Amino acid sequence: MTACRKPAGVVRFVKTAFFALLFFAAPPWPELPAIGAVSDYQPVFKAFYDESRTLRVAIRSFRRGGEDFFLVLDPYRFSLTETASATVLSSPATGDAPLWGTPFYGALQRLTSPPYHLQNDGLRHSEHPVPGYFLTADLCPAKKPLDRRFVEAMGTLPQKSPIPVALMVSGLWIQRHESDLAWLREKESSGMLSITWVNHSFTHAFDPSAPLERNFLLTPKTDFLHEVLALERLLIEQGIAPSPFFRFPGLVSSRRLVEELRNLSLIPIGSDAWLAKGETAKPGSVVLVHGNGNEPEGIRLLLSLWEGQREAFARGQTTLLPLREAFFPR
Repeated sequence: MTACRKPAGVVRFVKTAFFALLFFAAPPWPELPAIGAVSDYQPVFKAFYDESRTLRVAIRSFRRGGEDFFLVLDPYRFSLTETASATVLSSPATGDAPLWGTPFYGALQRLTSPPYHLQNDGLRHSEHPVPGYFLTADLCPAKKPLDRRFVEAMGTLPQKSPIPVALMVSGLWIQRHESDLAWLREKESSGMLSITWVNHSFTHAFDPSAPLERNFLLTPKTDFLHEVLALERLLIEQGIAPSPFFRFPGLVSSRRLVEELRNLSLIPIGSDAWLAKGETAKPGSVVLVHGNGNEPEGIRLLLSLWEGQREAFARGQTTLLPLREAFFPR
């Protein structure tokens, strides 16, 4: 667990669980450049048809600038977008039944069902054959700056831009690395990267002396709902769209946490290729490195992997893929 440091400080469509009002107080984070403060951020569940008669699901509600919004899930493209509350509320509602046939809720059901592992639950490998792999970089809280080597190396890969990467971001990392966050967003806006911003919890609690059963998000008295929603809220305030994915800190979870994640419509993402632990990336692997500066060996191994596969990249025999393509063919 050397890549993280201790910071300071089935789908069950049971609607009452989603519509129960939740008072969610703002955590004491410092002022950051934002597009507008978010309040009343809470989980909801409302399936509806949009203007094109396509199934959508509102999974969060919030207020900003005196207006009400929903965070709406596209269960076919595995994406989240902000939508004005009036648009959602005036759209034709649908029951739960149609959701079972969508790619997202099918994957959510599969990946949050038993057995429940203490470590590495969720998606670890593509659910169908793919000509490449899925790069995920964890941004746990850290004092060190972003290890920019892997991002800069992505710009030299013989692959068409934007190049996809999933950044597993924690709230405390965002607070402490404003310039690194701005740099990443510039790479995204310039068209070099296509970033999937994955929830990695707000505080990413970690105690190197505690057993796994009482560590990370299993630390006693940890408010799991707060950890999830606070990070989403912070991203939205920064003008960043969250994704419907979640990576457990330390890849440590429990049945209770996985079931809570399911109720929040978030798919857990594990890994079968944590490079610094000696695991090998194969076609379809969810590759894990730490981009927070605490795991330089993982980044070195990633760069070595890319160098060894440069010709395969150039011939189109391997490629980096967005997470959503792990669930259904192109």
